[in-house]
Amino acid sequence: MAVAEGVVDRLVYVGADGYTVAVLTTGERSETKIGGTVLHGLQPGETVRVGGEWSKSGTLRVDECERILPATVHAIRRYLGSGLVRGIGRKLADAIVDTFGADTLDVIDREPKRLLEVHQIGRERLAKIISAWADQRAVREVMVFLQGVGVSPALAVRIHRKLGEQSLHVVRNEPYRLVEEVWGIGFATADTIALAAGIPEQSPERMQAAVLHTLQTARSMGGHCFLPVVEVLTHTTAMVEQDEELIRAALHALRRRKKVVQERIGSRDVVFSAHLHQQETMLADNVMRLLGTPSSLPGKPKLDSPELDDTQRQALRMALTNTVSILTGGPGCGKSFTVRHIARTAKSVGAKVTLAAPTGRAARRLSELTGMPAMTVHRMLGRNAEPEDEDGGLFDVHDPMQADLIVVDESSMLDVGLADALVDKIPAGAHLLLVGDVDQLPSVGPGSVLRDLLDVPDIPRTHLSRVYRQGDGSGITANAVSVREGIVPVNNPEFWFVPAEDAKDIAETVVDIATRRLPAAYGIEPGKVQVLCPGRAREVGALHIGRLLQDVLNPHREGDPQYWSDDRAFRVGDRVMPVRNNYDKGRNGVFNGTAGTVTGLSLEDRLLEITLEDGEAVEYDFDELEELAHGYAITVHRSQGSEYPYVVVPLSTSAGMLLLRRNLLYTAITRAKKMVVLVGQPRALRMAVEQTGDRRNTALTWRFIGEDLAAAVLPPLRDNNGQVAAF
Repeated sequence: MAVAEGVVDRLVYVGADGYTVAVLTTGERSETKIGGTVLHGLQPGETVRVGGEWSKSGTLRVDECERILPATVHAIRRYLGSGLVRGIGRKLADAIVDTFGADTLDVIDREPKRLLEVHQIGRERLAKIISAWADQRAVREVMVFLQGVGVSPALAVRIHRKLGEQSLHVVRNEPYRLVEEVWGIGFATADTIALAAGIPEQSPERMQAAVLHTLQTARSMGGHCFLPVVEVLTHTTAMVEQDEELIRAALHALRRRKKVVQERIGSRDVVFSAHLHQQETMLADNVMRLLGTPSSLPGKPKLDSPELDDTQRQALRMALTNTVSILTGGPGCGKSFTVRHIARTAKSVGAKVTLAAPTGRAARRLSELTGMPAMTVHRMLGRNAEPEDEDGGLFDVHDPMQADLIVVDESSMLDVGLADALVDKIPAGAHLLLVGDVDQLPSVGPGSVLRDLLDVPDIPRTHLSRVYRQGDGSGITANAVSVREGIVPVNNPEFWFVPAEDAKDIAETVVDIATRRLPAAYGIEPGKVQVLCPGRAREVGALHIGRLLQDVLNPHREGDPQYWSDDRAFRVGDRVMPVRNNYDKGRNGVFNGTAGTVTGLSLEDRLLEITLEDGEAVEYDFDELEELAHGYAITVHRSQGSEYPYVVVPLSTSAGMLLLRRNLLYTAITRAKKMVVLVGQPRALRMAVEQTGDRRNTALTWRFIGEDLAAAVLPPLRDNNGQVAAF
């Protein structure tokens, strides 16, 4: 076995499977290229000892990798100057190493106050360095442990950021806590750590973590709020390969711990995670509260308008005479036009009107279409905003909303949690109008709020069906209607299907159309084209196609900084979007699905600056980059509420039957304003048109109408065994 030791100079490539190619500096000028999956998580500046076999191309294929503290002056200088120790950049690293030489790390570790001997270091910077060094040491300890049990050491930073000084204790003694407390770590990873650490296969902790994982998977993959007890038992028992009685005992223990709630819905015993149960029941209670309260709308608005057709006038009367109502309709049917008249009519009698949508792009689009200000629901729920602050929210956590009419567009995107937070703050007597297209995909988060409320007979609703939009985009609208009705769309000047069979050919054709053909044909920038994928994984998924697009549109240039986080390279100019709400960033938080661009990248400070679509610049530490996704190709789910001039969609049966659904294709088509191009297999297109989506497991409607009426209104829960399939 060949052995090499040196400093990681730079990362060349990181694959989706973790395979990493890096350049190792083994002397002042000598470089060695190394590659292997065991290198996953390496960062420039680290010193490693690796072992493996040489390939014919001269790359050392690594089977063993050990992270070690740097020993030579060159290695120490590179380590400190890499930004791995916060507070020390390249120039300061040179000054420290020039002062202490080969003893530098011993000085920082044992006599840190001696750093004051370095001219550029004062007491404030010294405190930062001491704290950062302690963090780095703690992270290294967790890394060593994780590597020893066969888990990627790259997770150590994420664990330490959440658990701090408890990190090593938790991974050694309570690894299943990671599932609940560290975002992005699932049961499989925690289970690998636990079993390697000697925790018994039949331990109560393992069984309880497995039950929670079953519920979490059903929530994240299927949008379900609950699962029947029988499904929890079946899936969890199969996953851990243990006796069902152990799972029953775990379920009982979780009920005692108030982690889950068991409830009888109709004729079924079902299980909720505790927080979803609370959100769903509170949402139902608050909608009932609003429904049961007389309107407090000031004055008597004129409930007629010659500019509206009969159905639109019906919507106007409905919204201004009922405290809760729903307006639905497909593309081009005048929903925004009707909302504008409803809002203006309410304002004419002195009512305070607020327009909102779940995402920034949807809010801006609503504002453009209505000619009135609109904001995101999250911003409206801003925790620190004063009511009189025009740029802030309408209420904070302590004060109710100060509005007479609240209109929420794109309401199909409201999950249970966001809808609960919204309705909880609306005062009695105010009017809530939910506007949306129920044929689109449901929310990314759990629940089917809009569909469920439409099934409540007591909630007034108006459906607009007449299509008004003609001219630009009318071919898109026509095909969207066809898909909604189960008819395969046909080519027209604004809609094209490009056949391709092989997954690789589909991906390459999508990239060529998005970066070359459409821009050349219409004289547009490639940034006007958005690729929407049914899913994230596989060769036609958003991750792979996104990397291909990044390499064409924003390739790495020698000398420009880039940073690898897992298998993703971040560069200045990249399109990105947050995939997790972070209330501590920006003026009012940063929210899932907001579009942004990387405008700054500092390797020394380990910071990425992104400028969001509203112009606000926020910073992400390199340790937080799992909260960001690249935006070159995104899933159709993440496109909800947005519109793009040109949309390209890959379609392949390799995406899986669960993704090729009518509501997904319909949503993708309705995101485009000027042109839609579908690329893929004709049978995949037919499959997407023919397959309707399964209903999510929710009890919101049931909480309004009871089991007798629910049985007549709602479809039964089912799978091949007569039970609900979890995912």
